[in-house]
Amino acid sequence: MACAPQDPRISDPNDPIVHESRVDYFPSPISVTRARQHAARLLAEWGHPALADDTALIVSELATNAVRHGHVPGRLFRVYLTLTKTRLRITVTDPRGERLPRPRHPSPDDRHGRGLLIVHVLAARWGVWERTVGKDIWAELDLAAPPPDH
Repeated sequence: MACAPQDPRISDPNDPIVHESRVDYFPSPISVTRARQHAARLLAEWGHPALADDTALIVSELATNAVRHGHVPGRLFRVYLTLTKTRLRITVTDPRGERLPRPRHPSPDDRHGRGLLIVHVLAARWGVWERTVGKDIWAELDLAAPPPDH
């Protein structure tokens, strides 16, 4: 019997939050670049530089979707990064709840449509949570287990 995934918006008392960041962005291509750079920099500052590239790529793909498919004039999108002792959670929130993402299977000639496939490959888990207004698209990366003490 499979367990339902834990709602990523709820903290686990056995896995407390160590660091978190929340930044709102205007829905434009330059914001995707800024979000990606901010995420990579934070991961290095938080002591996990090995996760910086995957984190930046996931943020880039989810933020691009927020700009392309979740944009509502006059509304921002938000990028949350939450680091616990065991995982990094990346959440991108946009105002278009009626447009839920679906992985596509693009042909080799398609110029777009691979973002969620990339997220699926890189993340240990990912999903979508509908909000009263908008949606959260989240992905989690597991932290490497610390080496045993010698």
